[in-house]
Amino acid sequence: MSTARDRFTYLDANATEPLRPQALAAMAAAAEVVGNPSSVHRAGRAARALLETAREDMATTFGVQPDNCIFTSGGTEANVLAMTGQAQGRRILVGATEHDAVRRAAAAEIVSVMSDGVIDRMMLERLLAVPGAAPALVCIMLANNETGVINPVREIADLCHAHGALLHVDAVQAAGRISFDMAALGADSIAVSGHKFGGPKGAGAVLLAGERFRVLVPMLAGGGQEQGRRGGTPALPAIAGMAAAARVAVAEIPHQATRLGALRDGIERAARTVGAVVCGAASSRLANTTCLLLPGRQAQTQLIVLDMAGYGVSAGSACSSGKVTRSHVLEAMGLGAEAGCAIRVSLPWSVAEADVEGFIAAYTAMAARLPAASGVGA
Repeated sequence: MSTARDRFTYLDANATEPLRPQALAAMAAAAEVVGNPSSVHRAGRAARALLETAREDMATTFGVQPDNCIFTSGGTEANVLAMTGQAQGRRILVGATEHDAVRRAAAAEIVSVMSDGVIDRMMLERLLAVPGAAPALVCIMLANNETGVINPVREIADLCHAHGALLHVDAVQAAGRISFDMAALGADSIAVSGHKFGGPKGAGAVLLAGERFRVLVPMLAGGGQEQGRRGGTPALPAIAGMAAAARVAVAEIPHQATRLGALRDGIERAARTVGAVVCGAASSRLANTTCLLLPGRQAQTQLIVLDMAGYGVSAGSACSSGKVTRSHVLEAMGLGAEAGCAIRVSLPWSVAEADVEGFIAAYTAMAARLPAASGVGA
């Protein structure tokens, strides 16, 4: 007989989404294809056909030309490739709440965010307009991984292009959750990662704007794969799974945005009754994401209590080798020491209403039981 301790509800979709059945089926089929896509014999041609079908699917889903879809090992590589591949002769400007994959990719000038988590466009314009400065490569995320806050990327793109700058957009958290394509965003490049929308881990892509082939200086020359822009034999099963997941996730956005948004709003209403603060609540946000700050209660303690109650949530990014540290995102939003008192709840595509109701009960019980301590989070 299962007990409450045995049951576990996964509410950490922004770390990784559960694998979609369509992705699993596509991966299994691709795993049966034995050839290397670079080989010219019939097995190689079969693998190449599968690879190019996945490329066309990704390109169609996100509104780019197939030749401007470059497959990578995931979001980190996609971001770094886009940045290093376009940065020649340019200074780099990076938003203060960007993922560490972007913040650590190159020496950069930091663009502040407002208290609501949205990029400070006045500061960005000042940096872009510095007299005599080299043109810039600006790196701004579409949706924040911790708060779900959505940046006005179209306006940022217009501002960048008016000053001769390029715009790279980390769309890792946004892809499959909000509708967009390259033309609507106005970005010069975007990065996506398959496991964030229900595909497998180990596949991502850089998507480049433009009607024709665009040059991108490779990090890995290898054997000239990906039109010479990313060497190495492609992970065909992972890529096929990613493309299948992207098709399904994007098709489900209208329904899921409404469904998950209602569930998230219910969590936030309950959390506020026990004194929690919703970080970034004044901004447009991903429907599946809420960042709950419970003053005086350490995030790590909250995670442990909720995990013991059978609920998996997180504190900030999952890409910190299991460490729970104070969020640079919340610090950039001006929350100071209290930034160490916030957890992230991110609802997966497969979550049920009963799962959320159970979490609400566990969260409110935790908030009532945990004593608030002064100075916690410092």
